[in-house]
Amino acid sequence: MKNVLFSVYIVSGEPNPNCDPLYGRVDALLEQLTKSKSLHILMILDQKNRALRFSEIKDRVDASSTTVSRRLGELIEFELVERTKVREESKTHEYAITGYGKQLSPIMHAFYDWVEQKNSF
Repeated sequence: MKNVLFSVYIVSGEPNPNCDPLYGRVDALLEQLTKSKSLHILMILDQKNRALRFSEIKDRVDASSTTVSRRLGELIEFELVERTKVREESKTHEYAITGYGKQLSPIMHAFYDWVEQKNSF
């Protein structure tokens, strides 16, 4: 991940020596994944197993263009999604799940399955 601030383990401006910095990184990832539509977008890209255009993603997610655009940007920053130009002369881009995103696939599916089985949400 690039340019992502992990300050969860900071207390009073100083690093907390009793807290493993890894927890801060895990918290930052969980915070991102629990933002509106982040997991939904990752699940779509994971299940399709191919790059999708913005419009294809938006059509599958019940959210505004702004929300989808923000989440994609954040997921790119976390290196879970990659963006590539369709053609050099085009402004059209496609989005695909990265290897890091694929590594989260079993966890995402476990969350989905757990909620489906729970039935109380």
